[in-house]
Formats: sequence, C-alpha cells, structure tokens
Amino acid sequence: MLVPALRSVLFKIDRTEKASALARNALGVLRAFASAFSIKAGEVELGIAPMTGTADSGNLEADLPELLLAVARAAKVADRPVALFADEIQYLKADDLSALIVSDHKIGQQGLPFIVFGAGLPMVAALAGDAKSYAERLFDYPDVGALDQAAAESAIRTPLSREGVAIEDDALALIVEKTQGYPYFLQEWGFHSWNSAVRSPITLVDVGNATHTAVKSLDKSFFRVRFDRLTHGERDYMRAMASLGPGPHRSGDVAEALGIKTTSAAPTRSGLIKKGMLFSPQYGDTAFTVPMFDDFMRRSMPNWKRSAAE
Repeated sequence: MLVPALRSVLFKIDRTEKASALARNALGVLRAFASAFSIKAGEVELGIAPMTGTADSGNLEADLPELLLAVARAAKVADRPVALFADEIQYLKADDLSALIVSDHKIGQQGLPFIVFGAGLPMVAALAGDAKSYAERLFDYPDVGALDQAAAESAIRTPLSREGVAIEDDALALIVEKTQGYPYFLQEWGFHSWNSAVRSPITLVDVGNATHTAVKSLDKSFFRVRFDRLTHGERDYMRAMASLGPGPHRSGDVAEALGIKTTSAAPTRSGLIKKGMLFSPQYGDTAFTVPMFDDFMRRSMPNWKRSAAE
C-alpha cells in the first residue's frame, strides 16, 4: 500500500530541481524495496534501476526505515514535508507496526520533515507499546471519541441552517440522545430526518420516523457487515455481553452470562478485540467499539437465551 503513494510523492519531489538527485535516489531505493517484497514491477512502473543493497533485505524492520529515510531526506532538500496517514492501524501485524515505529523514530532523530498519523481503536497505544517499548514516548495519543452535546447539536443544526431549515429543540435533543454523539450516526439521523420532514422546522415526529428508518438502514449495512464477520462462538459472546446492557462489562460477568469460566471465554474475547468488535477501556473490562451494538445483537438474536438453554 505504501509503494504507489511514495512513488507519487517522489515524482512530485523530483520536479524540484534542487532535490531531483535525492528523489531519483529514493526512487531507486523504492524499486529495491518493491523487489524485495515481491511487488510486481508492472504495478510500480518506476522507470529506474533498483538501488541494490538498500532496503532490499526482505526484513521489513530493516528495510522500511531505509526507504522512508530516503524519502524524508529528499523531502527536506525540496522543502516539501511529507505526512503518512494510516487508518484502522490496529489491524497492522505486529511486525508491520514495529517497522513503522522504528522508521518514525529514526526520522525523528534526524529532524526530517516526515510525520506519521495513525488512527484506530483505543488499544492502539497498547499495541504500539507491545511492538516497541519506547513508542509511548514517540507518539501522542489524543482521544477521538463521541462528540459532546454542543458539538453534536452543531453537527445537525449548522448544515440545516445553511439550507434555511430549522429543527425544534426537542427533535434535536432526541437525535443527540439516540446517536450518543457518534459522528457517523449523527450523519445517518440527519440524513433520514431531512428525508422524513416535509417542511421546516424538523419536528419530534420527523425524528421519530427517522429513527425507525435509520436503525433499519444501520441493521442492513453498518451493523450487519460486522455481525457477518463473527463465528458462532463470537456471536454467542457478543450476545451474552449485550444481555448485560451497553457496557463496559467485567469479563467475568460476560463469562457468567455464557455459563462458562472466564479462562474459557478469554480466547473468544481476544479474537473479538483483534477483529475490532470489542476493546478494553481498562484491565478486565470489555466494551463494544461502536454504540448501539448491544441493541443490534438483541434484535439479531432475540431467542438467544432460550437457544443457549436448549
């Protein structure tokens, strides 16, 4: 995934006369890196010979820092800072995350204009610390969660006002309550409220109708996609957790709801965390990664208790 993006960056830097030589050198390093990791030459199309002996060992933790350092040095001479943005970073393999951390550390030591932004679930800080112990000193970990009430209200009211449409206070309060300030849900409720209303202002009745269609839409897409990735055992764990409410919940309480020992439930819990379905806000606690998933699980498996008993 890095190779095409870095190729584009380096060709832009190559247009800067003072950095052309370093950019061409970095392109050679990129070609060597691509060859070492069996990326097809046709997919790369660098038009330059590989820099043999650099970033081509096949060891990502050794090669990736050499590659990104070459890019960063060219960027410095060109006065063109580079930023690498990676979403869902919790899905990186441990070796990949370790290589990225080592690269960022070495770039930082040399004061080069290359910065990494990684977005992911709350376990990212722990994963980074497990990959490299010094990661806690290398990165900032700002929490990007649900919007507070004022921001959530503004997310709905402001775009409406641009279109000359108002919304009643109790209708807006219901949207904020139902979405719990979760940005994507705010978009869904705003969309369905807009379509439900026939005139301004948007009323409590409009939002009530929108709630029905929004939940139905989420069940078919947002929630269903996640549910379909689960094994039968993982679904049982999630359903047992949902029976306790939105959470967070103690791992022992979930195991008790399942009727098994905590140690027996631990592998399933670990697998769900790796899949991004759950996270641990603190030791021993477990929570859903998105709001309202407990409601969805109860809707999807309404007879779970009876089936489990049978």
